[in-house]
Amino acid sequence: MANVKMTPTLKQLLKLRKPDVLPSPSLAQLNKVFSKTFRDAQSKKAETGWLVASTSTLVTANRPSTLGHLYRFATRSSLLEDGKHISLDLPTAVNKAAIMREAALKSVIFIGVPRVILSLAALHEALDEDVKKALRTDSKRTAQPDNIESIVKRGKALWNGIYVPFEDKLYDKLGAYHPDFIKFIIQCYGSVLSPLPGATKSYGHTSGLEDPNQGNLSRAMGSVVGMAALRAEGGVGPQLISHTFGLMKARVVEDLNEEDKWLSSDEGTEWMLRIVDEILDGVSAEDGVDMPKSKL
Repeated sequence: MANVKMTPTLKQLLKLRKPDVLPSPSLAQLNKVFSKTFRDAQSKKAETGWLVASTSTLVTANRPSTLGHLYRFATRSSLLEDGKHISLDLPTAVNKAAIMREAALKSVIFIGVPRVILSLAALHEALDEDVKKALRTDSKRTAQPDNIESIVKRGKALWNGIYVPFEDKLYDKLGAYHPDFIKFIIQCYGSVLSPLPGATKSYGHTSGLEDPNQGNLSRAMGSVVGMAALRAEGGVGPQLISHTFGLMKARVVEDLNEEDKWLSSDEGTEWMLRIVDEILDGVSAEDGVDMPKSKL
């Protein structure tokens, strides 16, 4: 194997153009943001949507260290020392960690691999050891001859559900850009973005190593991931509009739970955009950058 070394000039060039991740704001600021938005979510019984949207927003904002703080807040209710020992409820902590891990994974479809790697690494480092041991280590998304048909079928069904009545027109348009592009998207929708077969999980559930549905997010939560990531990314208005419609169209899915039913309503969809904006504004408040506020 060749012994390759970087020249000093190359090392210096790699330090240019802001290559580093953005830092976390202070714990006091993060606690304020998480507390305010979570209380709002609690009042609407939308805690799962809050955790999923918060995760995808922070992954996209490229502030990996905040993922560990979000996990600690979700499992302890505060990032600040209050003099009281808070014991970890392992089954609920495992469920919340799995939901966050799944939301981060689904974000890869909207923002790409690099930020997701950094965020998953930071989240993994922050997890309690007992929680790590209770998270599944086997892949449920390995494409094989006996499951590729079902993956494509799930992907096409999700595609149709999001983009109806323009699903065929858009499918053909993206296929015309590159013959492999639309096939790749459909397979990603089927293997990553759509719910896996089985029951889906919500914020108040429990989980463990033997849970076959660990971290499985509903159809509506997949759209929450898309909305949060695209809103946080900025500059991708048409895609944000499409996936906002995607959440609204989730209201026709059979056997919706009450949270998904509300989130896919007009009121719930508007709330979701506002929550993402509030989290973005909150984590950037100490940067000295004024973000445009939602006026709805």
